[in-house]
Amino acid sequence: GLNRADLVVTTGGLGPTHDDVTKKAVADLFDADLTVDQRVLSHVKEIFRRRELKMTPSNREQALIPQGFSVLFNNKGTAPGLWLGREGSAALAILPGVPYEMQYLMESAVKPAIRKRFPDRSYQVTRYLKTAGISESQLSERVIGDLGSFLNNGIGVAYLPSPSGVTIRVSRSGADLELAKSELDPVIRHIKQRADGLIYGEGRDLTLSEVVGGLLRKRGLKIAVAESCTGGFVCNELTNIAGSSDYFPGGEVAYDNEIKAERLGVDPGTLKRYGAVSKQTALELADGAARQFRADIGVSTTGVAGPGGGSRDKPVGTVWIGFRFDEDLFALKARFTQDRLVNKERTAAVLLETVRRYLMQIEPYPYDLKPQGR
Repeated sequence: GLNRADLVVTTGGLGPTHDDVTKKAVADLFDADLTVDQRVLSHVKEIFRRRELKMTPSNREQALIPQGFSVLFNNKGTAPGLWLGREGSAALAILPGVPYEMQYLMESAVKPAIRKRFPDRSYQVTRYLKTAGISESQLSERVIGDLGSFLNNGIGVAYLPSPSGVTIRVSRSGADLELAKSELDPVIRHIKQRADGLIYGEGRDLTLSEVVGGLLRKRGLKIAVAESCTGGFVCNELTNIAGSSDYFPGGEVAYDNEIKAERLGVDPGTLKRYGAVSKQTALELADGAARQFRADIGVSTTGVAGPGGGSRDKPVGTVWIGFRFDEDLFALKARFTQDRLVNKERTAAVLLETVRRYLMQIEPYPYDLKPQGR
């Protein structure tokens, strides 16, 4: 690769175990001695000190750097990345294999090094619009429509679906960075006009829980959660945001029916007559969550996550999501997939998107679902 490309990037093999051989292989390839980088060693020592763990000789070896290479300092882990940018040969970036460490070093160190090394090459400017509560096909065909008039001069639009929503990626390549940025503006404006309330924000790493948290904080509201089929997934999403204690007093994972009744006040008669997976149970769970945690908003999840446990009336993927906003009490019924984790993720996304739309007074409800009241 070094003989055929301008830039070679490798990932993985920089850890402390016997199968992590990338650094030694690179040192052998370039006939470079490995020497200790004191800054990296101090960083590794500090990580072990904070975690109250004892360092081993193999951990110390992570501070060994091949001579001639620059250190790409890794604030997200113990293994530093490496960069070699000799004139007259391909540039070489060596990154750890842990995804979030690799991504961090790519953004913070490798991209700037590439721009410095190849100042004459094309730039790619990328913007991300985040949506929830609508499928990829509905978003592209029914809402946004044909973008052919915009797809020129290096502009590209991609729809990136996930269980939690669809990300619209808009990119533009070109040698002039500022021109590339400015030429994205018309297509971004067009998409925002067409999708309007379906877009909850812009930015690759923006999350729906972050947006919902911001709305709750701004309005001085608190939200409480009662979860059955999602098993704490919604609470996890809400508490992934720093400062979420401002608006999230607590939640209850009520998997067993007795817990639903004892801890959240669900009427045993409701459970007996309608079952745990029902509109009535979802409504009582949401109401119980709001009351138990003295919150302005109560939300709940109950369903058949799968892959087993379904029936003719309630097949796998059937989910009821309950909401109490002050005295407004309603539920949504969804039918998702056969995959347990996907069902959890989609349930959490519909729940959070419904809260967002309710707070912003946006219609319709996610996935063409219609609210069903008491």
